[in-house]
Amino acid sequence: MRVIRGIGSFVKELLEEFVGEAALTLLVCLTLAGPALAFVWGWQRSPLAAEGVGGALLAFLCYGAWELSRPPREGRRRRLAGAAATTFAVAALFLTYAASCTC
Repeated sequence: MRVIRGIGSFVKELLEEFVGEAALTLLVCLTLAGPALAFVWGWQRSPLAAEGVGGALLAFLCYGAWELSRPPREGRRRRLAGAAATTFAVAALFLTYAASCTC
């Protein structure tokens, strides 16, 4: 009986890990493909607007990276800075993960 329970536990853990990894891969790939498709669609409509939005997004991500690299001080971080830092951190994690997956 113990052997059957041990095998069942192993199979359950293996399936949970497989499903979790597949869900994370799908989430990352769709999250990276969405903005890319939106940029291509925007480029077909108006290249100037697509460049402007892309530049604004890049500036926002750079601001988040700059906020994360500054030493923390009491009362300095506001909502925009926190949102930019969080967005940069999530984007960096997704890009790091996407570089290792085969999307």
